[in-house]
Amino acid sequence: MKLSELVGCLKDKTLINFKDVDVTGISFNSRTTETGDIFVCLNGEHTDGHDFASAAIDRGAVALVVERQLDIPGIPQVLVDSSRHNLADIADRFYGGPSKNINLIGVTGTNGKTTITHLVQKILEDGGQKCALIGTMGYKLSSDGAYNDTGNTTPLAPQLQSVFKMVKDNEHIDNVVMEVSSHALDQNRTGKCAFNGAIFTNLTQDHLDYHITMENYFNAKAKLFRQIEQGGFAVINVDDEYGQRLLSIIPSDVRTLTYGIKNHADLMATDIVFTNDGIRFTLITKNVKQSVRLHMNGLFNVYNVLAALGASLAMGINIQDAIKTLENIGGVPGRFQVVNKKPLVIIDYAHTPDGLENVLKTAKEIVPANGKLVCVFGCGGNRDTTKRPKMGAIAERLADVIVITSDNPRNENPQKIIDDIVAGLSPNNDKRVIIEPDRHRAIELLKGIANEDDVVLVAGKGHENYQIIGDNKIHFDDREEVEKVFGIR
Repeated sequence: MKLSELVGCLKDKTLINFKDVDVTGISFNSRTTETGDIFVCLNGEHTDGHDFASAAIDRGAVALVVERQLDIPGIPQVLVDSSRHNLADIADRFYGGPSKNINLIGVTGTNGKTTITHLVQKILEDGGQKCALIGTMGYKLSSDGAYNDTGNTTPLAPQLQSVFKMVKDNEHIDNVVMEVSSHALDQNRTGKCAFNGAIFTNLTQDHLDYHITMENYFNAKAKLFRQIEQGGFAVINVDDEYGQRLLSIIPSDVRTLTYGIKNHADLMATDIVFTNDGIRFTLITKNVKQSVRLHMNGLFNVYNVLAALGASLAMGINIQDAIKTLENIGGVPGRFQVVNKKPLVIIDYAHTPDGLENVLKTAKEIVPANGKLVCVFGCGGNRDTTKRPKMGAIAERLADVIVITSDNPRNENPQKIIDDIVAGLSPNNDKRVIIEPDRHRAIELLKGIANEDDVVLVAGKGHENYQIIGDNKIHFDDREEVEKVFGIR
């Protein structure tokens, strides 16, 4: 593609040293730049891409996108206000706007995104339609396919657009359901994505190390709903106060369906009953009142199922068929996943105050009369510190025994993170609280702590198979660790 064609879509640009070179790729990392790439200089948290422009040129970059003119003669430079926000426009143009030819559904909110995307994917597939998924665990082209790592819940624009093009051109898939993170929305990674539908789950404290305030966090999420294509749909949890706020933001030409348990909504769940085998509830819509039996557990999964059913209705899928699919699903890896029976050990991705409270409440409901609830958890390093004492207080209130450990400490001292968690606990509570910074040893302790009638929640990592310690990413899988301790396999 010619440079003039590629950057013709950018507004308020200044062309420097312009030559209409051929561009064969997009790069924002000098170490992976290839001959023919346009190198986009991104300002990051710790690095400035402008400092690596010369290195990118040495590797074959033929043009630059910059926020300030660089003293590099002979190389075309496209000067813009924000390289990061223009990256989406460049990627969309380079890959030919592939999302415009796909039924693209975005799912956003603090909790539930991963589960809902998997549920929607399976409903579509059971209805005879192909559907790809993009999210926390990577992307996969079908529900029984393998995950391909993307590095982020929502990939950066060039990778995202390339996946869309691959899905449409090579796999002939007409549907994509994807998790849309607040970081991605704030950084415009999803700019130019043609969303036919969007689902909002809830908004609770998370990522305040990045967004600073809940208002900023909400405003980032709201961008998705302003981006829905004309004639598309929005599915909103109106039990959440932020969901109610979204209703006034959604364009008038977008169909809106609401769901909830507490407040009146288009899809409601009543008569909810939890058992060891799952959930029973009555689904009420304008045209349907029907009993639903799920193999999943937890009130949060009632909300997740309502969201998936709302999307199904909006897409014209028969509600009975969608319910049948959901009743046959056992769950999503790393989301309230049972990995041992006696004691009952559950791993879950819960890493926010709200997420931890939800899964602990669900786990508590299935603890036998003579059993206890044990919770193993930690908090991530270099992330929102204010949620740490809150999570400690929640664990103390709901669990009988707490094992506080590490969870991706990154460049923070693990003991400092633990001290922040302990600050939320009541004093003189030593008998219920065990501190073990080594997560491997913390899980090993379960052998001596948990009896056959107990329920154990190992929270924070779920599907993740790594620990980030310092700058190193090492293999670590909670499921594997539990299986070793209890002699599974």
